[in-house]
Order: sequence, then C-alpha cells, then structure tokens
Amino acid sequence: MNAALIEGGAEAAGTATYVREMGAAVAEGHYSDFLDTGLKLSSIGIGTFPGIAADAVDRHIAATVARGLRHGLNLIDTATHYRYGRSARAVGEGVRLALAQGVPRNAMFLISKGGFLLFSSGRPDDFEHWFQREITDQGLGTREELAGIHLITPAHLRHQIDISRAAIGIATLDAFLIDQPEVQIPVAGKQELIRRLNTAFVALEQAVRDGLIRWYGVSSFESFRVPQDHRLFLSLASLEALARQAAKQVFGDRARHHFAIIELPFNAVMPEGFTRFNQVTGQGNEASTLQAALQCGIFTIASHTLFKGHLARTAIDTLEQSMPRLSLAQRALQFNRSTPGLGATLAGISTPVHLDDALSVLRQPLMPRDTYLSMFQKAE
Repeated sequence: MNAALIEGGAEAAGTATYVREMGAAVAEGHYSDFLDTGLKLSSIGIGTFPGIAADAVDRHIAATVARGLRHGLNLIDTATHYRYGRSARAVGEGVRLALAQGVPRNAMFLISKGGFLLFSSGRPDDFEHWFQREITDQGLGTREELAGIHLITPAHLRHQIDISRAAIGIATLDAFLIDQPEVQIPVAGKQELIRRLNTAFVALEQAVRDGLIRWYGVSSFESFRVPQDHRLFLSLASLEALARQAAKQVFGDRARHHFAIIELPFNAVMPEGFTRFNQVTGQGNEASTLQAALQCGIFTIASHTLFKGHLARTAIDTLEQSMPRLSLAQRALQFNRSTPGLGATLAGISTPVHLDDALSVLRQPLMPRDTYLSMFQKAE
C-alpha cells in the first residue's frame, strides 16, 4: 500500500461526531442513515461532473469540496473519467484541505465511478491504436468486450478503482459504482450485459475483500426510470441476486453482499424514480425504484438535481407554490431532499453561488410528507 494514501473510511462514530459538531447549523433531518451501518450522510452531496478541463475549475472544485465538508456536506461524488480525470484529483485536493482544517477522514463518504474509458489527454485521434496500447496490451480488456467507450471487465474496473484511489489520495473508496451499464445493451444485448455484470460484481466483492472499496453499486441514467418492457430497463431484484451470488463466490455461502447504492436522475421534471412502478421487489410486490430500493436495503442517490442548471433558471409552478421563499435552485434541492425514500441528492457545484444555495437549504427542515405529496396531486 502506498504510504502517501490516506487510510481509513467513513465510520459510524466519525459521522456521528460530525453531525453533532454541525449542531444548529443544519436542520433536523438533513442527515440520513446509510442503511444499517450507523453512518450518517448529508441529504445533499457534492457532484463533480460539470466544468471544462481547466486549472481554474480544478481549484474551484477543490475549494468547493473543502468548504462543503466544513459546513455539513459529507457526501462527495466523482468518477474516474470526469473532466479527463481532473475532477477526482480536484476532489483529492479538497479532501486534503478539509483534513488540514479539521474534518477527519472518518466523517467523509467518498464515491467514485467507473466503466467509461479514461482519456487523460483528451479523446485520441487514433482510437484503435490508443485502445490497443492502453487497454488490450495492459490486459484490461479486448475490443469485443468494449461497448462504445464503455468497458466493465474485472481487470478494467480494478484498474479504475486504483486510478480513483490514487487521484483522490485515499487507500479505500467508501463506494465505487459502475457508471451507466445500460450503454452496453444496444451493443452486446441485455443477456450479455447481465453476464458481464455478474463477473464485474465478483471483481467488486474482491475489491471489498482487499480493502480497496467498502461498498459498490450502479449509477444509471435510463435503467431505473424506464418501464419494465423497455430494452434498457434493469431490475433491482436481479442486480441484488447477482450481488448475492458474487458475495458467496468471494466470501462464502453465508456472506452478505456489498451492493449498497444506486444513482439515478431525479428532479421535479424527471420524477420517474418515485412515480413509475416498474420494479418487482423480493417481497413480490410492484414498486417504484425508490420504494423497491428501500425494501431491498439499497441506498438511493439522485443525480441531475438541477437538471443541468435548467431548474436554477426556470420556475416550476408546483415548487413555487410550495416553497415561495426559496430561490429556484434552492427549491430543486429542497424538493429532492424531501422525497420519501431518497437517501441523498447530488448538486453539481459549478459556481460558488450554487454551494451557497446548498448550504442555505441544509438549514431548512425537510418538507412535511403531506406537503410534498400534494405537489404531485397539483401536477395531476
């Protein structure tokens, strides 16, 4: 193990102390339980997808991560390929700044994602030559296993876990997610994707065993929002079954799997995760993705909270009526974090004012359930 990597990970005691020290700076309900682990995670997390590949953006992300961690946002999300790998390195700088300012590693929950190829110097002019040199010759995968620029072989995922750990500067990721596995379906078919996910989950259970990650999951743009008969649909129950098989293979028959997180787009104009009953749970009932995840013991994180900035610029009548005193961006954040069954919502902080919005919202109590549900009744 590289001695320069920061050891440890999020712990129940560390997050409990963090919550206690935030005190009155955050409203009750801002922190939610991460399954049955005792960990407390902020209802708003910092996303690091937006921004061009420039030094100024790197500095902004680092400062945002550090300030967010100091003021009550202990969930940070990045990916191996975001901004050609620069986002993960900027997160690492922000983590180091926060550590120096008194936020301990055991209070932070750090997520990275993988699957998409990392072009650290931009998309290569000769992709085939690049792929042969950087991927095939390194034993990470073959052209036949590639779907566009997406590769989920065990070797490639392990490689991307190591890249993320090194970029952030930590020995262990709290979670690693396979990003948008559904992009494989148009190329390889759903049956082949399931086979590939089976081997991928085994590799991720092995990464847990080896102390590289603590939990894993799937981040999807389409699969958890579409109807059951859509070609890109993925069943949570099926994914959990794959995880159980993988855990038994790695840890033994009585082992508990470490498939613990899903991410999906969710906001006031993309509410399907809450409104579409497209999942069949292990209990045999049909449910929305958020409900099914809750029943399966899977933590759900929303992406696209601001709908790529659209919801920070455009008023939604039902949100305005329910939250007239909040700004547009604050309404979008408050709507998501108040959604029953949703563990956390990510805000891609591209400007300082967006962080100000997030820090303002965490001082607001969650919307009462009846008030939240009434917005859907108004929409109908």
